[in-house]
Amino acid sequence: MKFAITTKGDTRSNTLMQKMRTYLLDFDLIYDEDQPDICLSVGGDGTLLYAFHRYSSRLDKTAFIGVHTGHLGFYADWVPEEIEKLVIAVAKTPYQVIEYPLLEVIIRYQHGGRETRYLALNESTVKSVEGTLVMDVEIRGQHFERFRGDGLCVSTPSGSTAYNKALGGAILHPSLRAIQVAEMASINNRVFRTVGSPLILPDHHTCTLKPVNGQDFQVTVDHLTLLHKDVKSIQFRVADEKIRFARFRPFPFWKRVHDSFISDSD
Repeated sequence: MKFAITTKGDTRSNTLMQKMRTYLLDFDLIYDEDQPDICLSVGGDGTLLYAFHRYSSRLDKTAFIGVHTGHLGFYADWVPEEIEKLVIAVAKTPYQVIEYPLLEVIIRYQHGGRETRYLALNESTVKSVEGTLVMDVEIRGQHFERFRGDGLCVSTPSGSTAYNKALGGAILHPSLRAIQVAEMASINNRVFRTVGSPLILPDHHTCTLKPVNGQDFQVTVDHLTLLHKDVKSIQFRVADEKIRFARFRPFPFWKRVHDSFISDSD
């Protein structure tokens, strides 16, 4: 089996990476950064996001494992003290594959030209480069509302605990193939009106944003911030691809939610 390791880059994570790499090579596994069967992420959720984007072209072939060297992560369930146990599990034990849905983002441009496609594990946000964001929101090709405000956030179920939650969005279990649209500081008065609530769309629905004024937008895809000019539309839907996690033990989602937001223990 071929493996790769991504790291947060700090001293502790790098030390763990070297130890894990040595152990796995001793078990006759092959280190292959280009085409790994398993990618081990050492750091936190941000490190795993980086690993996901690095291997987004081979999601059907690469499974991910997270080791957290800081706070408990939603994607990283192993701790440094368990490295030996994890290495033996990877080398000797068949793993269960858990799949989570992803968000597809397609940006189309004025005057035709090539469209740009992204995959997000957590979320994508859209903001105006200058001033208020004004977008016509279409759902399944039908006009839904004209949004005015700071921006819009479209998240996956596994990303619903991140920026989406801070915006007042719902927490969705990752077994649901859905996306969620949450508003950022929408303008609502006698003249302008939005629905004012997060929207949860099933996997056969699309949400498309069409600019009303201005064509240049700041779009984020997980940790990436991108400037897109001459935008005609931005389309969101549940992607055909999924992220695959290699599980060697249970990692209950609601326990993660409890431990991250409710539990007062470290």
